[in-house]
Amino acid sequence: MDAIIQRFKYYLGIERAMSPNTVTSYVSDVSAFTEWLSGKDPAGVGPDDLLSYFSEKEFASKRSQARALSSLRSFFGWLVTEGEIEANPCDKVEAPKLGRYLPDVLSVEEVFAIIDSVDLGTWNGLRDRAILELLYGCGLRVSEAVGLKLSDLFFDEGFIRVIGKGDKQRLVPVGESAVDAVHAYLEHRPSPADKLSRDRLFLNKAGRPLSRISMFNMVKKQTLAAGISKEISPHTFRHSFATHMIENGADLRLVQQMLGHESVLTTEIYTHVESSTWQNAVLENHPGKK
Repeated sequence: MDAIIQRFKYYLGIERAMSPNTVTSYVSDVSAFTEWLSGKDPAGVGPDDLLSYFSEKEFASKRSQARALSSLRSFFGWLVTEGEIEANPCDKVEAPKLGRYLPDVLSVEEVFAIIDSVDLGTWNGLRDRAILELLYGCGLRVSEAVGLKLSDLFFDEGFIRVIGKGDKQRLVPVGESAVDAVHAYLEHRPSPADKLSRDRLFLNKAGRPLSRISMFNMVKKQTLAAGISKEISPHTFRHSFATHMIENGADLRLVQQMLGHESVLTTEIYTHVESSTWQNAVLENHPGKK
């Protein structure tokens, strides 16, 4: 079974050129299913097996269940291509119906409460402040923030270069507060441990590139320090950035370019977030409220 999953992993990463994070997600979903099979040959899996699996396994949400089904559909589709099976059993399994996904956002006050909660008396506090300023100020994905290089900073011109999904580059305007925070961190940045780390902006105490997990943990720590009980991740700052931009009248196409979205349809979700905010306010304060 492990050999089949390794071949599938190779197929996703090399032949389909998926990102490492996507490959990891797909492989994790398929591994969970094959573990549930308890040694049964995937070639013998039918729609009933899949329905049993999805009814027995507890998923965090319908969205994670839909992603697992998508992963398995790709896996069995690959087995069809390889001649291992004749038909994809997922074709007869209906995906869960999803409502429109509205991401969690922070208020402007909550954003600055988290940023201001950082202890600037330590070098890593200066680093964490710079990270938060860039996540919110530039609407970065966590992978983009982790991957930032010194050579990506064009502060004199007022931009940073961001390497997004599919290695696509974009230039994003950077504000004065983020620039100041990065400069303050750079004065105390650890010495790079090796050539790979020399150009990387955010380093850990060993002088090596900061990991995604470390950035997630830092955001959670500062959220607690700020006394905010919401479930927050680095991506929440990106959502909040986009929502606040649109609330303040920014053009949708401009926000699309800054976020690096392929389609403006993806960016339009933030107009619905903004709409839901004022909708709730209207309902809460309407004189006819019971």
